[in-house]
Amino acid sequence: MTAAGSHRTVLVTGASGGVGRGIALACAADGWEVWIAARRETEGAAVAAEVTAAGGRGRFVACDVGDEESVRATLDEVATMSGRLDGLVHNATSGRSSQSGSITDVTVADLEDHVRVATRGFYLLARCAFGMLCASRGSLVVMTSEAGFEGKRLLAPYAMVKAQQRALVAVLAREWGPAGVRVNAVAPLAGSPAMDRAFVSDPTMQERVMGRIPLGRLGDATADVGVAVRFLLGADARFITGQTLMVDGGSCPSP
Repeated sequence: MTAAGSHRTVLVTGASGGVGRGIALACAADGWEVWIAARRETEGAAVAAEVTAAGGRGRFVACDVGDEESVRATLDEVATMSGRLDGLVHNATSGRSSQSGSITDVTVADLEDHVRVATRGFYLLARCAFGMLCASRGSLVVMTSEAGFEGKRLLAPYAMVKAQQRALVAVLAREWGPAGVRVNAVAPLAGSPAMDRAFVSDPTMQERVMGRIPLGRLGDATADVGVAVRFLLGADARFITGQTLMVDGGSCPSP
């Protein structure tokens, strides 16, 4: 449980379901204030209510991470309502992330959507949140993937943007370290609606994925992935920056 004086305010993008919801609930278990930033208001507000019921303080804010004005408005609302931001988690992904196909079949529109959410969104969030994170000596975590350094057949756009995210993590860790702001990535392998859709899109994927996990199961979005992200956001990880933490049951060696 949360120790006295360790209350934190965090914002999680793409938290209306799946891994993002798991991260929000893990933070709620320690009594944190959690902003659910998503485009789907009904689902996002429901997760915010779950956060409150789990012991935290849940808030919903509508946010399109690929739109600069939306990102600025989101962080302005956090500043106005909460007065601080201790942690930011960029979890939002393109709705096309689970679509598989040869690069000859991937359209420019497909690629642009991936870039808009994963890369542009990360860039905008980092730029707009830096002031508040600097004030709190806070932490930024981006949810990446082993696809970004190992490569995944039939997932070219997804692998590309995940590699871009890790590159920006390395840069920001060096640039922001002197200000006391930590920047890390987490590469999870957890059950989620997106994973279910990916298995449907590529019928052989489930056998491949499960066959390479030494622990023999997919991770739990809250109990496995969420608590790992919470660790990186918290004070116990105060000397960790520029890293990619694998939370995948041993599926892929550390990069």
